[in-house]
Amino acid sequence: MLIGLHLLQNHAPSNLNRDDNNEPKDALFGGARRARISSQATKRSIRWSDHFRKPFEEADLSHLLAMRTQLLPELVRDRLEGENLTDEEKQAIVEAAARLGKAARKVDDSSSDDSDVEDTKKGKRSRGKTSDSGGAERLKTAQLMFLTNREVDRLTERLVDILRSQGIATLQELQGDKLVEKIGDYEPNSVDIAMFGRMTTSSPFKDVEAAVQVAHAISTHAVDVEFDFYTAVDDISGEAGAGFIGDTTFNSATYYKYFSIDWNGLVRNLQNENAIAAMAVRALIKAAVFAIPSGKQNSFAAHNLPDLVLVEVRAEKVPLSYANAFVKPVRATPQLSLIEASAKALQAYVPQINGMYGLKAQRAFLSSIPFELNEATRCNSLDELLIWLESQLISVKE
Repeated sequence: MLIGLHLLQNHAPSNLNRDDNNEPKDALFGGARRARISSQATKRSIRWSDHFRKPFEEADLSHLLAMRTQLLPELVRDRLEGENLTDEEKQAIVEAAARLGKAARKVDDSSSDDSDVEDTKKGKRSRGKTSDSGGAERLKTAQLMFLTNREVDRLTERLVDILRSQGIATLQELQGDKLVEKIGDYEPNSVDIAMFGRMTTSSPFKDVEAAVQVAHAISTHAVDVEFDFYTAVDDISGEAGAGFIGDTTFNSATYYKYFSIDWNGLVRNLQNENAIAAMAVRALIKAAVFAIPSGKQNSFAAHNLPDLVLVEVRAEKVPLSYANAFVKPVRATPQLSLIEASAKALQAYVPQINGMYGLKAQRAFLSSIPFELNEATRCNSLDELLIWLESQLISVKE
């Protein structure tokens, strides 16, 4: 079964997701330049949203939430505090943890240490050691890893066992696949890893196929980047004129956002815990509705919620984005705003494309603007929409 989530969301002037020139990200679609918010920015805003995290924290299930970090060795070091080990033995364990993950790319043959090295030509980093604000050296893995606290606990326990049973010399010699083989592999039990997947190399942390696919949000209409010239005045100098002059770029757009949730894949990734999977879907949808990337929000405060939320449940595993409803850029008219014109285009396209291919779905929606779909349930609140979805999931479980 697939759950599709479709949003129409109008953002006031903003720069929510910047490129390397600090300009709003964009894309060419249907022969027109569109505003864009990357799926990575969307997923991160969801993962760290209170609407996603709080339900699990309040249910004492925070162990089901993961973290993405290179500081695995330091997490292991923290867990060694209570162990009856010498400083040399603790360091050997921490250094073994630092050898997990893909090898660091060699950037400069003349480099004599493992410090962070910036490759300015390719924008990549080779990471080994870094320092905290107090100047103490911290070990890092070469690879950014998506981990749960329980996985770090188990890894620490296993590395301690190897050291105690086989000695410090053996642990120090273990590298790459041989180290991973000695440790064994771990199956994660995390809602965010189950949803968004994980890929690691040369590590004991199992790869996970994502159960949730997130599209890059694109504007339903053509956009142009706009520029804001601004000044700052020195409050106490008494001098006339600007103390600082700058400029920034922004746009405003109505976005189409699409999420595809593989219910069976999610349940499988969560070790067949249906209740946790249902809780995760509810949290994901609430976060997708409320969470907004934080780029330059202090300057623009583009806190605009979706005007249309459409949820579909399909028995057949055929994911379907409705982005092509906007392949011809919509235009505002004296009678219709951009968001209303977008809803009208979506309303026409949904039955057309589904009818053409004989696709069936149960649908419910929430809308502040004119929108109708035959045989779709109109909801008056987000809670009502989520209750409707829960009823669909219960019928599947039964």
